[in-house]
Amino acid sequence: MEITDIKFRHLQEVGRLKALVSVTFDGVFAVHDIKIIDGQDRLFLAMPSRRMPDGKYRDIVHPIGPGLRAELEDKVITAYHNTLPQ
Repeated sequence: MEITDIKFRHLQEVGRLKALVSVTFDGVFAVHDIKIIDGQDRLFLAMPSRRMPDGKYRDIVHPIGPGLRAELEDKVITAYHNTLPQ
């Protein structure tokens, strides 16, 4: 599965939420509302989630293995840094 497009919305400088991202895979499958979060020691991705009746949040979509998660995070965060003004 190849990442074929990354689009950013709601880029923010203030706060922990830095951007909302849409990622397209193989030009045929899109995942919207991936969040770039400013963590304590690094930026990381938070997958789209839904609040359950018990108040907890559950991811709607997510990478199954660590390899795809690492590739997705690396490509999205690199693209994010490339969109910021120099």
